[in-house]
Amino acid sequence: MASGDRALLSPAQKWTLVVSCLSVALVVASMAALYTALPDIAVATGATQTQLTWVVDGYTLVLACLVLPAGALGDRYGRRAVLIVGLALFSLASAVPLFVSTPWWLIAARAAAGLGAAFVMPSTLSVLTAGFPEEQSGRAVGIWAGVAGSGGLLGILGSGVLLDYWSWQSIFVGLTGTGVFLLLCAFTIPESRQENPPRMDVIGSVAVVLAIGLVVLAIIEVPVRGWSDPVVVVGFGLGLVATLVFVVWELRADHPLLDVRFFTSRGFGSGSFSITIQFLVTFGVFLVLVQYLQLIFGYSPLGSALALAPMMVPLVLLSAISPWMATRLGLRLVTVTGLLAIAVGFYFISRLDLDSTYLDVMWPTLIMSAGLGLTAAPATAAIVADTPIEKHGVAAAVNDATREIGAAIGIAVAGSVLAAGYSHNIAPAIERLPPDARGPVSDSLAGALEVADRAGPVGEQLADFAKSAFLHGAEQSAIVLALIAAAGAAILLFWAPGRSPRPLDTDTSKKPAEPGQCSRSRARR
Repeated sequence: MASGDRALLSPAQKWTLVVSCLSVALVVASMAALYTALPDIAVATGATQTQLTWVVDGYTLVLACLVLPAGALGDRYGRRAVLIVGLALFSLASAVPLFVSTPWWLIAARAAAGLGAAFVMPSTLSVLTAGFPEEQSGRAVGIWAGVAGSGGLLGILGSGVLLDYWSWQSIFVGLTGTGVFLLLCAFTIPESRQENPPRMDVIGSVAVVLAIGLVVLAIIEVPVRGWSDPVVVVGFGLGLVATLVFVVWELRADHPLLDVRFFTSRGFGSGSFSITIQFLVTFGVFLVLVQYLQLIFGYSPLGSALALAPMMVPLVLLSAISPWMATRLGLRLVTVTGLLAIAVGFYFISRLDLDSTYLDVMWPTLIMSAGLGLTAAPATAAIVADTPIEKHGVAAAVNDATREIGAAIGIAVAGSVLAAGYSHNIAPAIERLPPDARGPVSDSLAGALEVADRAGPVGEQLADFAKSAFLHGAEQSAIVLALIAAAGAAILLFWAPGRSPRPLDTDTSKKPAEPGQCSRSRARR
């Protein structure tokens, strides 16, 4: 087949790209879809600020823990098959809150949906990278990364539209219906699997689940309990032990779940780290900004979603050209510039107060989204380029795991810092309130505003005090996220490769070779 013919996608490949992008958009949108509904959920279910964080983080935590084993299952048993199973689980779990809606049932349903999403997400990328011609896989990855990067905003916008007409449970109707529709579409795309798959690495799978789960759980508890609390210390300790077990086992295993030597490749390693930081700060700020727009500005769910919609413009436009920029300028320059732009945006968000206007919110978020547009697609391309084609399911899972780990940590950090800051600053007002009002006011700003509304004119002082307490927590969250983005930029300044993410011509006689240096040549042999 001539190279020009191979560069053209067939109708079947275009349809596969559409289904894959819509599926990853659903998974990412589901992470952020409930942000606009958190105030309504708090009032309807009595959920505390900590429980509201878990409503979002239960999904991302399970997704982060299981995405690597799920990617390996796709390589072994078929990526389309795993995609179908994942969409079925996701749809069933998303329907549960339509029947039971207490806080803990809601958290459990979200965790179960995260299990389904763990099967969906790596399959969407590995179907593209393994099934598309090399001339088109880079463009497909760029489109996929742009959709994945903007999926959170799409979720916020879609849920805002639903909440403008119906209750917060309509979001789960939308998630369930979309999941069922994509489930039917998934049956129409071709199967993709490794011809001679190795045995599943059970020990490695268990170790990576424990490593990610325990460390993220400890991070969630730090702002509330402190670094010296036994729960935090034990969580971090056992998580690090599980990480060490995973690394040692993977280095010795004949058929590892993930060859950790891939991380010695600067493109693979720095790309994975970059994506972790990107999603950490992105989903952290979404959690804070959506509540800020609704509770401080008084926007409706749809209004808050539309207020954030302009972020998609620089993100999508720059995602389309950033791989081209990274090829010519180097992954290092593009990534460091993007992360520094994100840090600057966060700094200005931390300066918001009760007198700030929408313009004060919009221009820092546009700076942040431009930074995300610069960094997202090049990092994904670097990860895929540094792995052999027969491992693209695991490579996609690494790409996804870094996103979900980052999102879970970002939601945990931003949500926990916000909750701790609010609780600390609202405490002086609690003792002056009637006993029946203390619980809702101490739980969340949404609960405090509900009490203030019922109190009439005397409630204005309580509302202002609660808003100030919330802003203090939001300011602390933004500062923490800014410092994380700046620290990530400093690390990648020395770690990320320069003009060429990976050598174009490799000498396989040189030992030892980096894992990604001969990935394409091994795939062609």
